Order: sequence, then structure tokens, then C-alpha cells
Amino acid sequence: QVQLVESGGGLVQPGGSLRLSCVASGSIRSINAMGWYRQAPGKERELVAQLVGGRTNYADSVKGRFAISRDNTKNTVYLQMNSLKPEDTAVYYCNGAAGPYHYWGQGTQVTVSS
Repeated sequence: QVQLVESGGGLVQPGGSLRLSCVASGSIRSINAMGWYRQAPGKERELVAQLVGGRTNYADSVKGRFAISRDNTKNTVYLQMNSLKPEDTAVYYCNGAAGPYHYWGQGTQVTVSS
């Protein structure tokens, strides 16, 4: 089992920045990919950024604005979000993949509004 706890969401004005954190605990050695997803009201959950074997993947809508990184000493994955737009408003979820199993955090709300 893997437990994921997100933090760092909040209300920010358009053009602002936020950094989300996801702390992993439990059987973390089994994890081979970490990512951030988001779900806006009335929409399906979508992949935002992913870290797999040292490589990063981003949704087209966030390329150049968001950056995913990890600190293995803290068992933490980060999502740095810059130049935020109202359409980035969503609940952001941390995801850990261990083979066929996916683990999710509880989500953190990000609201971009003036």
C-alpha cells in the first residue's frame, strides 16, 4: 500500500504561481511513475504532468508553465505552476503507479480567479 498526501492548493490570481506537494509513504519502492492529474467541475480527470524513469511528460495545455520534480530524500513530488490561468482551476490529485496499481491522494483545490 502507498499513501499520498497533497498540499499547497489555494486561491491565486491569474498570472500567479503555486507549488503543490505530494508526500508518499508506505511501499514507495514499488512505485515506478508519479504524476499529477486534475479534475474540473463537469469534466473528466486529466493527466497534467508525469515523471517516469527520470523523464517528464506534460499535457499540452500546461507545457512551458508547469514543472514536475521530485525530492527522493523527502519522498515528495512537486508541481510548480506558473502563469496560472482561470482554466487551470480544478482539484489536483497526486498519483503513484506501481505496476497495474494506481494510488491517489485526496486532492487539493486550486482556484485561479481575480
